[in-house]
Amino acid sequence: MKICVIGTGYVGLVTGVCFADFGNVVYCVDKDNEKINMLNRGTIPIFEPGLEEMVQNNYKAKRLIFSTDIKAAVTYSDIIFICVGTPSFKNSSSVNLKYVFKAVKDIRKYINKFKMIITKSTVPITTGDKIEKIISSKIKRKSFEIVSNPEFLREGDAIRDFKYPDRIVIGTENTKVIKVLANLYDPIVKKGAVFFTTSRKAAELIKYVSNALLATKISYINEIASLCEKACIDIEDIAIGTGLDKRIGSRFLRAGPAYGGSCFPKDTKALVATGKKFKVNLSIVKSVIKSNDNRRSLLTKRIYEIMSNKLKNKIITFLGVTFKPNTDDMRMSSSLSMIPRLLKKGAIIRYCDPSGKKSEIDKYGKVNFYSNVDKACLKSDLIVIHTEWNEFKLLEFKKIVKKNNFKIFDMRNLYSNKLMKKNKINYYCIGK
Repeated sequence: MKICVIGTGYVGLVTGVCFADFGNVVYCVDKDNEKINMLNRGTIPIFEPGLEEMVQNNYKAKRLIFSTDIKAAVTYSDIIFICVGTPSFKNSSSVNLKYVFKAVKDIRKYINKFKMIITKSTVPITTGDKIEKIISSKIKRKSFEIVSNPEFLREGDAIRDFKYPDRIVIGTENTKVIKVLANLYDPIVKKGAVFFTTSRKAAELIKYVSNALLATKISYINEIASLCEKACIDIEDIAIGTGLDKRIGSRFLRAGPAYGGSCFPKDTKALVATGKKFKVNLSIVKSVIKSNDNRRSLLTKRIYEIMSNKLKNKIITFLGVTFKPNTDDMRMSSSLSMIPRLLKKGAIIRYCDPSGKKSEIDKYGKVNFYSNVDKACLKSDLIVIHTEWNEFKLLEFKKIVKKNNFKIFDMRNLYSNKLMKKNKINYYCIGK
């Protein structure tokens, strides 16, 4: 099939590359000249395991075209995916749709035959209606169909999530379009994915409801972890025992830092804003947001307690600073809240992250990046295991720290509490 993907960010690039890998010819369009030039050189602007090889293979096979020429891409294509950013407004929970509407107006200029225009970007309810109104103001309604097809990609596992999803949600009642999209997604459906069709507005809401529910599970288990610490109960036993109930499931029941990234923080707030628009008080989602915000402060205070409030000139090393492993995404990571507060207390901060240096952290000034774990940990007073990268799971701390009485705060429960005590290491973890 002939496909155009507008936006070569995280969602757009993965979507375009995976569809090309299924044998389709895909135009990936972006207004960012530099990014398009990078992609044409085979350089990937995001950190996503396995993506670089797929880009290079499909580019060489001439199934993948990177361009800034939206006219050529839209004119050529039958199916157009809108995969642009949908950030929140500054100081507001509402979603800023300016990039979506800009893409829509660009598409409108070049509609030369029937087009399926599909929003993959996460957009609020009724966005499809607004897009339809914008295009139909100048183009005959029979020349296009607006569809909602939300993405459910996890950073670090995006390729697998695209090729082996639980479900594909299609928001349209146009049977002709449903048939075409069923054919497009057939390689995925054959592997076990459910092809689910619904109304456009329902598809728009499904993405927000899904993310808010997952965020709720994270915040819930984090609060239970705090109770376990006070009651001397192992949170991992609680998570396993609870998750064995098939109605609940074990996924997202791992206690740790506050949730972060590009989706959960933004989407929970957007869902609350949508509720407000329709005069519905989504009190549970509001509580999740508040609980998650409190989590960042709670874990920072835990460091104060571990260090007996004596932080001045103490060397604190963060192992991992991204919000999760296998991504370079720093958006809403707990480290961005914790590090500046520790610096204000006079701590000396080091960090090591496999995805490289972070401008978001380096801007704080007195922070040192290390690409080598051993060097980052040497002579540290406290090691904070912030992100569960594989590189941090089998470290021999006594050998690499080379200092007596150092402490470890394992925010991901990667290590055995009993083993650490046996090795006479001052070890602190979550929910135990």
